[in-house]
Amino acid sequence: MGVALQIVPGFLNRSQLVVPVVRLSGVISANSSPMRTNLSLASAAPVLARAFAFKRSPVVAIAVNSPGGSPVQSRLIYSRIRELAKERDKKVLMFVEDVAASGGYMIALAGDEIIADETSIVGSIGVVAAMFGFDKAIAKIGVDRRVYTAGENKVTLDPFQPEKKSDVAHLKALQAQMHEVFIDMVRQRRGDKLADDRDLFTGLFWTGARAKELGLIDTNGQLTDVLKQRYGDKTRLRLIQPRRGLFSRPAGVLASLGASAGMAATAHLADDALMSVEERALWSRYGLF
Repeated sequence: MGVALQIVPGFLNRSQLVVPVVRLSGVISANSSPMRTNLSLASAAPVLARAFAFKRSPVVAIAVNSPGGSPVQSRLIYSRIRELAKERDKKVLMFVEDVAASGGYMIALAGDEIIADETSIVGSIGVVAAMFGFDKAIAKIGVDRRVYTAGENKVTLDPFQPEKKSDVAHLKALQAQMHEVFIDMVRQRRGDKLADDRDLFTGLFWTGARAKELGLIDTNGQLTDVLKQRYGDKTRLRLIQPRRGLFSRPAGVLASLGASAGMAATAHLADDALMSVEERALWSRYGLF
């Protein structure tokens, strides 16, 4: 969804309404590195605080674009938005860009209204865990893995050991509990707007047009158009951006800091490469690359 934003200096016409806009984009995870930052409470909280501090604006617009990720971080961001909305007495308009799925949709629930383009992807109300099993691979190459524990369940779901039915059952029980929490949040926030559809909480996802019919969102539209229609053509939008820190600088700057900084950055490259593969898999699930 294209969003045309203008950064308006404070000394301009104060009769114009300036609406703060926050973009919450990316895979939701507490894991980060000096070279990248995922969407988490730590990354979102400072930007949200600045947006809700706009005294003259009755509304905060939040554009969410996420395929999901950590349920904990999703709930923390959701809760922080609702806390700020209550404290500052502001309406929250949540706009879906490409996708608000799984944890991304959980965050979207923090909006007093959810608005999505007709071609946005919305939903995936479920819980998933994915991993690889390497026990056959290490057996083929003759590797003997040795693990010593105190506690018989300390190696539950170890990818280097054969899968145990009891481990899978335990994981599925945890997922079921998380799923119920998610469903309760949807029912609480969307209430009688929800359609009576048996597929609603199965993990399926839909276009923004269908999501409107299902009651998962309120209407179809785009951020700039909706805000100007509701608050007037003279409304100006101010994008609230994260403040740039030391590690948001280009890699060349890191190198100039000395060998220790360069080594620290290099040490994260392998982790970043793996995270990139995992993130791409999440986005590609919804046809996005």
